[in-house]
Amino acid sequence: MDLLSTLITAGQFFVVIAGELILLFVGITFLVGLLQAYIPEDRVRSVLAGKRQGIAGNVIGAGFGALTPFCSCSTIPILLGLLEVGIPFGVCMSFLLASPLLNPIILSLLVALIGVVPTAVYAAVTFTAAAGIGWLLGRLGYGRYVKDVMVEGRPEPCDCAAGHPVRIRKAFSFAVSLFRQVLPYLLLGAGIGAFIYGFIPGDLIVSLAGPNNPLAIPVAAVIGVPMYIRAETIIPISAVLLEKGMGIGAVMALIIGGAGASIPEVTLLAAIFERRLVAAFVVTILMVAVLAGVVFQVLSVV
Repeated sequence: MDLLSTLITAGQFFVVIAGELILLFVGITFLVGLLQAYIPEDRVRSVLAGKRQGIAGNVIGAGFGALTPFCSCSTIPILLGLLEVGIPFGVCMSFLLASPLLNPIILSLLVALIGVVPTAVYAAVTFTAAAGIGWLLGRLGYGRYVKDVMVEGRPEPCDCAAGHPVRIRKAFSFAVSLFRQVLPYLLLGAGIGAFIYGFIPGDLIVSLAGPNNPLAIPVAAVIGVPMYIRAETIIPISAVLLEKGMGIGAVMALIIGGAGASIPEVTLLAAIFERRLVAAFVVTILMVAVLAGVVFQVLSVV
């Protein structure tokens, strides 16, 4: 294949994948905006405050995290808000673990990438891990490693007295605002994916990260941390890697490792957590990434 044909192939892939992801992203963010308009953060806080013992609070905390499709700069202030009003530390950690891995945007993008059933498996594994690990960290007393800090500028609470038209307008504004923020990252991911699709031989990817390489999954989990920018970037890249022959286990480890322990998030956490807790958080995410990768790899050959 000559250079011109390769460029045309890569360009066609870019247009198709970018168009599909843009339409999907706008629709999902609007629905998420509606969900957040009708389920205010204060109400969730009050529910969590009543779950001081047992795993139920961790399950609700992980569920709350799954409803927050924000970047780390928003997730961390919400985390601090939960800690300041007395929500148990373990419950807060379940929220923190689930937030980047289970929000509706990344789940919808995963449906487009791997289908409904594999995404359901992904959601079950990561949700269980978020709830269970949050509970375990709480029981082990890691809450003592949280620094005494406060962050200003938390998201404004929902106006529960607003009528339906007002909430719909707010949801639309939320979708438009978030779309403007992530569009460059989405296009970047589509562009990198198009380059890999057109110019990187599939045999090379198979040899380095194919299903027969036993080190592919743990290496992918670690590489995902510095590689990750946003879900909107990594998902189209992962789609191409999967098509080129990268093992499904390695792809999922790449996504989970990057989304769960991205450099921006870890940097922000270092400002509110002591080193031991930051290390425990990162190691936990990598363990979940490897575990999920192994599960997917095993299921793919069953």
